[in-house]
Amino acid sequence: MTGDGSHRFSLAYLTVFGTPPQRMIQIAADTGYDFVSLRLSPVTDDEPTFPYTTDPSFVRDVIRALDEHSVSVLDVELIRTDPGTEIADWRGFVDVAGELGARHIITQIPEPDKGKAVEEFGELCDLAAQGAMTIDLEFIPWTATNDLARAIDIVTTADSPNGAILVDTLHFARSRSSLAQLADLPATLVNFVQLCDAFDPWSVSDEEFIRIARSDREPPGQADIDLRAIVGAMPSVPYALEVPNDGSREELGPEGFARVVRESAETFLNAIERERVQGR
Repeated sequence: MTGDGSHRFSLAYLTVFGTPPQRMIQIAADTGYDFVSLRLSPVTDDEPTFPYTTDPSFVRDVIRALDEHSVSVLDVELIRTDPGTEIADWRGFVDVAGELGARHIITQIPEPDKGKAVEEFGELCDLAAQGAMTIDLEFIPWTATNDLARAIDIVTTADSPNGAILVDTLHFARSRSSLAQLADLPATLVNFVQLCDAFDPWSVSDEEFIRIARSDREPPGQADIDLRAIVGAMPSVPYALEVPNDGSREELGPEGFARVVRESAETFLNAIERERVQGR
């Protein structure tokens, strides 16, 4: 568990990229995380894959590891409604997420037509509601759902009880969404936050930003994003620490790097809390 119990952390898959889930769960337990955030389906063509949706015995092994280490699944990724996919295609994914006890499902909707995007989001919410899970829409700067305003528009128009918005601090910074928008976001639409830092995510090309997003982020409070302002504008929710950094993970090993990320996040958030108390 976290050091002082005041913050709840989830170890995101990208932070220990390529690590099998059973080992990832053990790492989370050994390094002070409350949850894990699992990747059930690949996002790129060349990444390691695990047979969540094709091998029931594999899923049972993961559930056994969760029970053994007293770790819960905060969220799973990724449902992305690319052209040619049908919402029904994701039923198996959602069923497995429910078996694992996931609370939230990260979703990306790269559909430029608002009406279609709202329809897709609503259908996914209906599907997830059968397992008492939420659909959390992530906005990604290089996609059609590219900023907080667009995500808010889709989620509020769909008006699904289990619809929510996922704020990834890197994507929030790159999208140049405003802190005022963030502060106005109803707490009911925020279930968790993906917390990370990065060096100068604003001035690079899209290609370089994608590389940073997938393999070169920094632990919270150690780079250029104004995380104090972002965290200060948001409700108190669990933090999924998504900090992919190929160099640091290779140097420290998955467990060592996961520990550094969690300790950095806790130190950073505790400093914010102290500043708030002193400012009263």
